[in-house]
Amino acid sequence: MTRSSRSQFPKGLILLVAFAMIAAACGSSTTDTTAGATPDTTAAAGTPDTTAASSTPDTTAAAAPSGDPIVIGSTLALTGFLAPTAAIHKVAGDLFVKQLNDNGGLLGRQVEWVVLDDESVPDTAASLYERLITEDGVDAIIGPYGTGTITAAMQVAERYGYVMPQHTGSLTYTYGYDCQFPSWPAGRNPNVTNSELLYDALESTGTPPASIAFVINQFPGTMYVAYGQPDTDEGGAVSIAEDRGYNVVLDINYPSNTTDWGPIAAQVRDADPDFLFLGALGVDGPNLIAAMDALDYQVPGMFLQWPAPGPMLGAGDSADGAMSVTAFEPHPPFTDDPGYAAIAQAFSDAATAAGLPYTAFETQASASWAAWQILVAGIEGAGSLDQAAACDYLLNNTIDTVFGPVDFDPEQNNYYGDLSYIKQIQDGDWVVVWPANGAPDGVSVQYSPEG
Repeated sequence: MTRSSRSQFPKGLILLVAFAMIAAACGSSTTDTTAGATPDTTAAAGTPDTTAASSTPDTTAAAAPSGDPIVIGSTLALTGFLAPTAAIHKVAGDLFVKQLNDNGGLLGRQVEWVVLDDESVPDTAASLYERLITEDGVDAIIGPYGTGTITAAMQVAERYGYVMPQHTGSLTYTYGYDCQFPSWPAGRNPNVTNSELLYDALESTGTPPASIAFVINQFPGTMYVAYGQPDTDEGGAVSIAEDRGYNVVLDINYPSNTTDWGPIAAQVRDADPDFLFLGALGVDGPNLIAAMDALDYQVPGMFLQWPAPGPMLGAGDSADGAMSVTAFEPHPPFTDDPGYAAIAQAFSDAATAAGLPYTAFETQASASWAAWQILVAGIEGAGSLDQAAACDYLLNNTIDTVFGPVDFDPEQNNYYGDLSYIKQIQDGDWVVVWPANGAPDGVSVQYSPEG
């Protein structure tokens, strides 16, 4: 798939607009549960009409689901250091299930989503997926949020032969299980392609940085993007920067549970780079910015790998110009099609009702949405809950997602190319700035080593 194909709304993805706009007012299908709690499996109502073939809304009432519900199990980081971003995936999943049930359910049956709290801990995620499959007997599963927990859950899925769509796993080289299906469109080698995309964006300004500091969370995915696959020479953001002639003036790592950002901020200040590459998760970015503000120091520009988007906007003027990677933002050209616009608005309404600090349907929410689309496509394509049949269907058919039509390639661990963009905080909000075909008219990368 190419970026240009986004302008064509994918067949089979369309929302019934009336449902999309009211779904946020519906009750939730799940409750936030702790690792040891009994989940609430109350059925929800609502998702896209997966039979529609155009972006013209179909106002025909869907048949009410009947029979025993289909139970889909998963975990999410409802607590722990991944919770600020996992909350986005919880809202997206709830909304998708609501709309799915509003439009007739899955295989004509109601859908229930059982969510357990993996506490941002991979071993906890693994044990909970084991429980969901062997004790609770769920009909299907969908992956958790976070590379570590996804990797752990995938091992359980493979052991029992379950299809596992997953939205944010970044250790792409380890995912050899044929029935895992990634929705995050960063490609098989994001360590190379994401890094090149960022440096291309900086160089497009005509005033790229001369020096870069790297401050990397020890989370597996951020380490992979920064340094590449272990025991290979493919490299990542650091070595690619050196190859392109940038002077790497700092290269440090920090634990995922870091709370004292002062020493890190001091090291950045002492290195005084033209640009900071922060291999960040969640609220790492605002935390480091606050620590640098306390030292009366700011970098001329910075990039964050996978931040929670809302807290960065709350960091104030010091975050202006910060960049990150994205695959979808709720502005033209992504929302030129009314179907995309309806999805974005429905999510924004639901996120507002849930009290999220940032309610835009951006890359995290869209990746979550696409993972649900993949799961539904496999089950509907198989015409049953047979896991092998669903896997076979997904491997042998083009699947429509919010990112466009995708084809899974087992030779590439089921990845289908890097469709990423660079976004930047401009005028108090995130906006795509690179490549130019994803940017709104008149918007471009803003950066100067002079700040």
